[in-house]
Amino acid sequence: MQGLCGAHSESAALKAYPNCEPVPCDQFETAFEAVEACSVDRAVLPIENSLGGSIHRNYDLLLRHRLHIVGEIKYAVRHCLLANQGVKVEHLKKVLSHPQALAQCEYTLTRLGLVREAVDDTAGAAKHVALEKLEDTGAVASSAAAEIYGLDILAEDIQDASLNVTRFLMLAREPIIAGTDRPFKTSIVFSLEEGPGILHKALAVFAERQINLTKIESRPMRWSSLTSPGVGASGLQKCFHYLFYADFEASMASDDAKMALQDLEKLATSLRILGSYPADTTMP
Repeated sequence: MQGLCGAHSESAALKAYPNCEPVPCDQFETAFEAVEACSVDRAVLPIENSLGGSIHRNYDLLLRHRLHIVGEIKYAVRHCLLANQGVKVEHLKKVLSHPQALAQCEYTLTRLGLVREAVDDTAGAAKHVALEKLEDTGAVASSAAAEIYGLDILAEDIQDASLNVTRFLMLAREPIIAGTDRPFKTSIVFSLEEGPGILHKALAVFAERQINLTKIESRPMRWSSLTSPGVGASGLQKCFHYLFYADFEASMASDDAKMALQDLEKLATSLRILGSYPADTTMP
């Protein structure tokens, strides 16, 4: 998990694996590397939030590393405004937290007139406020972080909407065996040649088989030493080339999913299955 003890990622990890021992990592990439180095068995990392959108850094890291998605978990995030004991809301001038948490609480923080400062994680913000004994600075973090670091909760549920859900992925060194005994989801990443209707044709391979796409995300492809910007259909130099990340509701054990990806592979310049795993169908 990314973040110190008391971070929302720790709670999500314990929801995913109730008997696990969470290992804090200071950065997302550190968590990927810990799994690859066999220091931990799994990584539980956020990929998207119902208010703040996608965690783009983790999409990029999924491509850079060779880990497999083996599960997902939806976690309801409840943000609190924390401060040192005796500090009141009116004493605060600034608030610290992770950029996603700050974005999810934008309305409340703007109404309070607080300057926002981004840090690596929510629990780290709470720990810094406590250790430095700051009197004009608060933190947006969990109630668990308040208890761990001895802070007062000045306000609860300060997110901009009551339904604030983060979807976390469970990552492992080896894939799991896909089944058909329960709802499965499959995540892929692919690239396409430029041209009219190419993306439409690529997505049609799923529609033709009644496979529901739950998400599609485009990310600029970074040029490597083996590639260079080319010329697009308009004759102008092409500065952007995109990767497409997609999630669909089907198991790779099903014939429809296999045939859809076979047809997609005929259109794609690259295709990689990131994981086929049980879908989280529970209410967060």
